[in-house]
Amino acid sequence: MKSSFKEKVLDVVRGIPKGSVMTYGGVAKKAGNAGAARAVGGYMKNNYDKTVPCHRVIRSDGTIGDYNRGGSAAKRALLIKEGAIKK
Repeated sequence: MKSSFKEKVLDVVRGIPKGSVMTYGGVAKKAGNAGAARAVGGYMKNNYDKTVPCHRVIRSDGTIGDYNRGGSAAKRALLIKEGAIKK
């Protein structure tokens, strides 16, 4: 059975190691549709599966972006704790 694009995106994000980040566009490209960064953002916005570390997905300009589990401050704190970014 063929995986949906969303399933591929979730698998890519699950594969982002602790201490690393990937852009929405990078996730889209790795999942097979380089032009679907906004779709990736939508999936992450609505993701509440704790096995999908959506806080590790950031904007292409290097800014953190929002986070559906506490806003950008919570996302920043998680990324600092994991060593992906500095204070």
